Amino acid sequence: MHTRVPGASVMKRVLPRSLLGRSLLMILLPLVLLQAVALQIFYGSHLDLVSRRLSGGVTGEIAYTLDLMRQFPDDADRAWILRDANQRFDLTFSIDRGAILPNTKSVNILGPMDDDLTAALRQTFTVPFTTDWLSLPHSVLIRLQMPDGVLTVIAPRKRLYTGTIYLFVAWVVGTALLVFGIAALFMRNQVRAIRRLAAAADAFGRGRDIGAIKPEGATEVRQAASAFNRMQERIRRFLLQRTEMLAGVSHDLRTPLTRLKLALAMLPAGEETRQDVTEMQADVEEMDRMIGGYLAFARGEGAEQAEQVNLCLMLEEVAASARRAGADVSLDAPSALTLSLRVDAVRRAITNLVDNARRHARHVALAASPQGRAVLVTVDDDGPGISPERRESVFRPFESSEAGGTGLGLTIARDIVRAHGGEIVLEESPLGGLRARIRLPV
Repeated sequence: MHTRVPGASVMKRVLPRSLLGRSLLMILLPLVLLQAVALQIFYGSHLDLVSRRLSGGVTGEIAYTLDLMRQFPDDADRAWILRDANQRFDLTFSIDRGAILPNTKSVNILGPMDDDLTAALRQTFTVPFTTDWLSLPHSVLIRLQMPDGVLTVIAPRKRLYTGTIYLFVAWVVGTALLVFGIAALFMRNQVRAIRRLAAAADAFGRGRDIGAIKPEGATEVRQAASAFNRMQERIRRFLLQRTEMLAGVSHDLRTPLTRLKLALAMLPAGEETRQDVTEMQADVEEMDRMIGGYLAFARGEGAEQAEQVNLCLMLEEVAASARRAGADVSLDAPSALTLSLRVDAVRRAITNLVDNARRHARHVALAASPQGRAVLVTVDDDGPGISPERRESVFRPFESSEAGGTGLGLTIARDIVRAHGGEIVLEESPLGGLRARIRLPV
């Protein structure tokens, strides 16, 4: 019993499906995690510690200046104290006498600097204060409410945070992008070899002779490519040997059949033997057709190469040929449907289906239409049809066909269609008989 994990289907939809995407994700996730941990350690400990110390230093200098001003409340002394503080502390002090500190809301900025400065001021002073990080681009305005006015301190931002944070972030992001780019380049080359092997296997399965592929990529991928080349060569050699053997079988079988035909033709004519001779001639002709069908099925049209053809023109030729044989065939297809096909093989498969339909029906309807990334070809007839439980068995060699007889027509048709990466199924026809539906990939 399988337990469904919550969110598993969502993860499958989100995660990449390609090998390249998943490989890069396996590299990217640990890389991002490592950089995030490093940034958190620096940002959360070192930078926070430095920021607190810098804020404490600025706050201490302000507190020291205010203590001097309280000890020497004279105006002349205050002016001297502020001038000396401006020179020594790199801070700008000014007093707005009689002013009242406005009640403004503080705005947080990126980083711990504003929070650390506020915490240091709150810990040191009991009077109201405000900090403004936005009014000046390179300074911070600190205002404190004094008994006789508002003390304004302009502190340079460089005294409140360290500029190495930008260098560290640039180093983290830059190295991550560099490592990820190098990994993506290497993984792309490895996946390219796998894609080329998959394309070669698919083309070979569709009957296209692309020759041996060049082994490249990792050792395992090279081994797979070499194994594919050896398998491809063994299959070609097997097909060649089978064709040569069947050529000899054809010669051996057709010779005695020819002698039988001559012997039957030379028999003396007579009313008492005419029916027997006719039946024997029919048996010989049927044997001849069966042998021809077997040879064609065994050869499998293996020597023909795929090429770009207009399927609609081919269907018109098949329909015209059937009409010349006396069949009532209609055709419904667009003006152009271009596919990569083995022309003679596909023509023969469709011709077999049309011939099978016209032998058992008065009318045959041939149609073709694009269906997404495939083309749908249908052959409908108004014959007796086939019961659903027997539709699969008629594809077996020498099984009985729609209305009697044996042969290899449907077997050859399915073999050819599957060699092109398609499929053929039998269904009930809208005309009342049988429908043969062929799906060919574009």
